[in-house]
Amino acid sequence: MASTREIRRRIQATKNIAQITRAMQMVASSKMRRAQERVLAARPYSEQLMKLLSRLSTQAEGQEDLPLMKSRAVKRIGIVAVTPDRGLAGALSSNINRRVGQLAAELRREHNDPNLPISFIAVGRKGRDFLARSKQNLIAEFTKLGDQPKLADVRAIARAITDAYLNEEVDQVYLVYPKYVSTVVQTPTVSQLLPVQAPEAADETGPAPQYIFEPDATAIFAELLPRYIETLIYQPLLETVASFYSAQMVAMRNATDSATELQADLTLTYNKVRQAAITTQILEIVAGSGAL
Repeated sequence: MASTREIRRRIQATKNIAQITRAMQMVASSKMRRAQERVLAARPYSEQLMKLLSRLSTQAEGQEDLPLMKSRAVKRIGIVAVTPDRGLAGALSSNINRRVGQLAAELRREHNDPNLPISFIAVGRKGRDFLARSKQNLIAEFTKLGDQPKLADVRAIARAITDAYLNEEVDQVYLVYPKYVSTVVQTPTVSQLLPVQAPEAADETGPAPQYIFEPDATAIFAELLPRYIETLIYQPLLETVASFYSAQMVAMRNATDSATELQADLTLTYNKVRQAAITTQILEIVAGSGAL
């Protein structure tokens, strides 16, 4: 059994850990609220852009000839893995990395080619480290984007993806990211980036509105496609930040609770050991006085 000195050291170390995790929980909680607000504020813009593209797709002509919508035989696939830059967020990063591996296996089975070349673009350090450890074909990486991704960063990611597609380095591009559902639920989600698929028309009640587009629907549709791709990247970045701080807050809260429980158990053990030592000393004194 450990001595009282060793148990006191463990109690102090556990108390220090609880203080650190409690502070990290409070910081993550504060940043989580701001990240959630940004996600909720950006969703209406994405939804309206999808609705606009859906209306344009019904009137635009020659969509299949647009470079970003032109489908071709799939010989190479690209996967964009969006993960946090930091850890201490529970199983969030490992769930995304696991989903990336599952997606690669599913695509190879779908195309009946176990050796189908798959290239990866890592957005976030945790995904980059995972792909580097597993020795995957990593063609680009983007890290340290911060809690508020800038438009220049989003455009750089979109440019790397579209250039790889237009140069026929990849024939399809998928994106994997953690979708923020609630504070305790972040779902690994897969979406297809390229070739661009026109959003499906939403079910609307009442007469369908008629729009006049200038110069024409086809030109506006072609002009909005790059912006649409940037939106499909920007929104997952915001979702990842909100998911990270939510997962970190929950993980730090669980760590604080575990440290508190361990501290209570160690304190109980310490009291038992100290009481046993006192009892032993009393017995030794009584035995010594009886011998005298």
